[in-house]
Amino acid sequence: MVHPDHKQVIPLAPEPINKQDGDNKNDCERNAGKRLLQKIRDEHPNVKMIIVEDGLASNAPHIRHLKSLDMHFILGAKPDDHEHLFDEVSQAEAQGRVTTFSWTDDAKKEAVQYEIRFAHDLPLNKSNADLLVNFLQYTEYASDGSIRNRFSWVTDLTITRDNARHLVRGGRARWKIENETFNTLKNQGYHFEHDFGHGEQNLSVVFAMLMMLAFLIDQTQELCCPLFQAVHKKLVSRRSLWDHLRSHFRHCRVESMQQLQEAILYDLAKEMPIPSFASRPQARAP
Repeated sequence: MVHPDHKQVIPLAPEPINKQDGDNKNDCERNAGKRLLQKIRDEHPNVKMIIVEDGLASNAPHIRHLKSLDMHFILGAKPDDHEHLFDEVSQAEAQGRVTTFSWTDDAKKEAVQYEIRFAHDLPLNKSNADLLVNFLQYTEYASDGSIRNRFSWVTDLTITRDNARHLVRGGRARWKIENETFNTLKNQGYHFEHDFGHGEQNLSVVFAMLMMLAFLIDQTQELCCPLFQAVHKKLVSRRSLWDHLRSHFRHCRVESMQQLQEAILYDLAKEMPIPSFASRPQARAP
């Protein structure tokens, strides 16, 4: 679960890419995604959801599946992968059916112009002319008029001038899944690799699930726990935080996570005397 205003990401029901019982073919990301979405809907039948995904997901079977699960979506769409859709956008613009508006940010040192374009009820591709989507595009222009960034999406949500910028932020929030999740798991002390295999007897799957569970707990604390937030702020990096947690856990008897975090925050471990053999009564020889 991601939100444009929060850097924390809450992992929800991770699904391994693993051959299922009775299947002859190897599993793939698309099949695992189907299982994931179905499980989430089964566990949360009444929760309103907006699914944000990259351009690989903006295909007709997947969109139909999302609709069948009553899930809204904001899916990336690139010109090279959706030539027909972008041709439809050009035709819609010639017919006056594309809304465009722009603005500038005076707070920026460099003059940057922002533009949003959107249109409704466009066919996704030739093969699925009955599947209509709404098109949304966001562009940043440099002071010389060149394009700095451009992102496009398809969605089933109604786009207006009032909510377009909000929907853009929602679509861009997908990057948090890459940065705040996978980048953190790989580089911030979790030791998770992209090619983390399943191994024999699925042992690596168990390790991966435990890692995601630990990440869930850490993200929840970072989002909701003032004590954890204070410790993180004091130590700055997650790597330093994990190092202190491990060190205190190895050398001190800890009754709770609260006690452990308070010891780090207030440097209480430094007040503890180190046991010395010289201070202990000497054993008498028999």
